[in-house]
Amino acid sequence: MSPSKPAQRGGEPTEAQWRIINAALKLFAEHGVGGTSLRMIAGELGVTVAAVYHQYNTRDEIIYAAVESSLRQLNTIVDAAEAEPTVARARGSLLAGMVDLTTGVGRSLSAVLSDPAVTGSFSHHAGYRDLLRRMCRLLFGETVTKAARIRTATVIAAINGAATHPMLADLDDNALRGELLYLARRLQPTPSELANLLADRSVLEPPT
Repeated sequence: MSPSKPAQRGGEPTEAQWRIINAALKLFAEHGVGGTSLRMIAGELGVTVAAVYHQYNTRDEIIYAAVESSLRQLNTIVDAAEAEPTVARARGSLLAGMVDLTTGVGRSLSAVLSDPAVTGSFSHHAGYRDLLRRMCRLLFGETVTKAARIRTATVIAAINGAATHPMLADLDDNALRGELLYLARRLQPTPSELANLLADRSVLEPPT
């Protein structure tokens, strides 16, 4: 998928656009991205298709606007974590922010981000890749090694995967948030574990 660029790309969606985005996210989570049409989104809102077209020309524009907004929120979370005075507080701040971003409305967005078509598109998003590098440093130290990248990806996948798993669909946001934060902290290495990772060159270096 190659999302087209909405007219207001780079800024937060308007109130009318957010109504469309939230309706679309609900349908995407239920029917998948490919199984949702603009007509279905209009029906969910109780408006005409023309009203949806007035805000977004394509379904891809809606996806792009939603993900761009999520990236701006994630950037704010990373900025706040980087401003913390200690490594422990920085990691804690980042994990809490990541968990908060996947609960509430974020549960629907996480489902969309797990769609292979969307994942493939945004894996090349320059802003997203930069955020991943910064998150990796916050969680596992300044040296962004292969092991650190794998662990960062595991933390992200675990949080997003659990938040959208059908087994947890009946959990309220507060219960889900507490358990996800516990899980994320368990996936973090202790200082001694991190030191062992950095010392294990067979893990960090590609085979020769």
